Formats: sequence, C-alpha cells, structure tokens
Amino acid sequence: MTSGESSPAAYARLAAVGPYGVHPGHALITMVEPHHGHERAYNRWYEDDHYIAGAMAMPWMYAGRRWVSTRDLQLLRYPQDSAIASPVTAGCYLSTYWIADGRYEEHMKWTVAINQRLNRDGRVFKERTHVFTAFQDHVGTVYRDGAAGPRDFHALDHPYAGLVVEVIETDGPESRSRLLAWLLGQHLPKRLDASAAALVTLFRPTPLPGDRMSYVKQVEGVDSRLTLLWFLEEDPRSCWDAAGFEGLGEELAGSGLGRVELVAPFVPTVPGTDRYVDQLR
Repeated sequence: MTSGESSPAAYARLAAVGPYGVHPGHALITMVEPHHGHERAYNRWYEDDHYIAGAMAMPWMYAGRRWVSTRDLQLLRYPQDSAIASPVTAGCYLSTYWIADGRYEEHMKWTVAINQRLNRDGRVFKERTHVFTAFQDHVGTVYRDGAAGPRDFHALDHPYAGLVVEVIETDGPESRSRLLAWLLGQHLPKRLDASAAALVTLFRPTPLPGDRMSYVKQVEGVDSRLTLLWFLEEDPRSCWDAAGFEGLGEELAGSGLGRVELVAPFVPTVPGTDRYVDQLR
C-alpha cells in the first residue's frame, strides 16, 4: 500500500462510491469449539480482542452478536450423525455478523489482510477448532408479524432471547432453488404463525478465498446447502417442544426437498462476562 492509499483522503474516496444500504446482503456465521481447559481464555480473547479487531472494526461489517450453547442446549441438537458437527455437540460458541449488501469483495480483502496481520502479531487464539465457519449470501427473510417488529437488519442488535441454527443439505443447485421457494412461500410463513420465533433469515454459503487462514477449512455445500437462523423471543429451552423444533427434520424429510444436517439452539452471551463458561461441559 502506498502512502497515498493509506492517507485519510483515501477513506473519503472509498466512502463516496459504491452501495451503502442497510440490507444484510451477506453474513459471517462461525461456530467454534474451544479446546477443553481453554474455554475461559477463549471467551475472553474473542470478546476482548477478536470480536472487535478481527470483525466489528472492519469496513462494511455493521452488526454482530455472539451466542453460546450450554451443555443442556447441546444435548437438544440433532441429527446425531450430523455432517456439520462431529460429534453433534461440538461448537459451543457461535458468532453472527451482517455485512452490507454489495460489499462482500471489499470486506473479504480487508478480513484476509487483517487476520494475517493478527496472526503475525500473535493475536490469534490457537486452542480452538472451527466447526462451521462460512461467509454466506442472504437469500430471504420471513417475518412472523408482517411489517410489525424488528427487521432483519435489526436482528443482531435486538435483544432476542435465543437463536436456532438450521443447516439443510440438498442434491444440488436446482434442488436448493426448489427448497428455497418452498421455504419462503409455504413452509416458513405457516411455521412462524404464533411461534416463539419472530423471524427467520436464510443464507447460502460462499467459498472462502484461497488465501484464507490455514486453520479455517474450505466451505462445503456451496451449491447445495442453506443456513437458516431462527431468532427467538424466548429461551429455546422454554419453547423447544411447544415450537416444534424437534420436528424440523421430519417436516423437511416429508417434503422430499432436502435433509437437515444440523439443528442447534443457542442463547446470547453477556458481553463483558464469563457467564455460561462453567456450563459448557
């Protein structure tokens, strides 16, 4: 980078062009398992440093929230033979971020560079495993209450009490397109009626760049998977049965359009604390 490119004037030029709407055109969804005995250290590193320097301080990433799966929540997950998490209980911390629509490429250039720098500077926590980490493109949102209530661009700032991550596998691009149409047009509007979930956002994964960090594996299912985020107004433990989350897999199987590879509930972390760290194992 030349001195001119790094000058304050360069930032003014970048801000003057390109899209700058509020729509969450893209997301980073990352589920991580800290190694046994390193849970507290991981939580403090991620919250005190990486969440900010490795995510929220970057251009075009405008909202974020961290979630945690305590042991009782982990035991609600399915299927047991998940293609996402092995064992299915792996991945007790989840971070979700919104990226402004149309700014994915610019953001990726920055995120690769900053993470390479953080690694060189010894600011990357090694005692962890990436279970499910993918940048994803937004393909739809379904609301329970129509035009009332928070929108998807509010979802990571609104104090939702829980989140359910659902990952669906299909046979390929055409099957995924049919599944998406069914979810948006039929299944989810009916499913959300009188539900504890206020909205569901839907994403499809995108491949990670070749110069990604070596500890993050390449994304699978780029042409065949969908990721659904169910934002809950109640703790998932209090509404799991009533909301019918246990039946998501059977409903999808009955449609013949795909199969569930992960259904996993989380609750939000409490920033600045180590709450829940002693409940992970």
